[in-house]
Amino acid sequence: MKTINIAIDGPAGAGKSTIAKMVSAKLGYIYVDTGALYRAVALYITENNIADEDIEKALAGADVSLRFVDGAQRVFLGDRDVSDLIRTPAISMAASRTSAIPAVRAYLFETQQKIARENNILMDGRDIGTVVLPNADVKIFLTASAEERANRRYKELAEKPDCPPYEEILQDIIKRDYADMHREISPLKQAEDAVLVDTTTLNLEESAEAIIKVINSKIG
Repeated sequence: MKTINIAIDGPAGAGKSTIAKMVSAKLGYIYVDTGALYRAVALYITENNIADEDIEKALAGADVSLRFVDGAQRVFLGDRDVSDLIRTPAISMAASRTSAIPAVRAYLFETQQKIARENNILMDGRDIGTVVLPNADVKIFLTASAEERANRRYKELAEKPDCPPYEEILQDIIKRDYADMHREISPLKQAEDAVLVDTTTLNLEESAEAIIKVINSKIG
């Protein structure tokens, strides 16, 4: 039986994970958060002070996995739930850097493809439609202006005591965009056959509906 694969790519802070979760729940598909996998690897490398030249060998002990706990997807390093630790700005920047390292991409590539071969999935990331799932049934490039993405992130962090100022968040997003788009391996770009969905003026529900509309138009 053929599985259905939906690829969603886009820059940091575009709401890919949140929107993809909503859409996958509505469609009854498995959601695969590839960004969380890369963040977990970045956390592992950071916590263990692993030098770039030692990463390939060290990854054998990383034991990164996605698990469903009480119906929610959680990210684990070994038996430790790191779902919250991987969402800090520092790990976000580290993930952007380490995701460009060939050994890291190779480590996670087969994991992602195996899940896609065996399930109806919705997978989001930076290079899903261009590299990981080039034959996906539906490809979407989800984006929003850098200012709107920074505003959303600021609102998420506003109640925390160590919330950075808006301008700092905006500059981090701009730097992350540049790093993702200019890395040598699998740079962030819209696949030629991907549908562009801009959520700058849309709320979450409207964004999810826009994506479902695209999916239905492609696969019925």
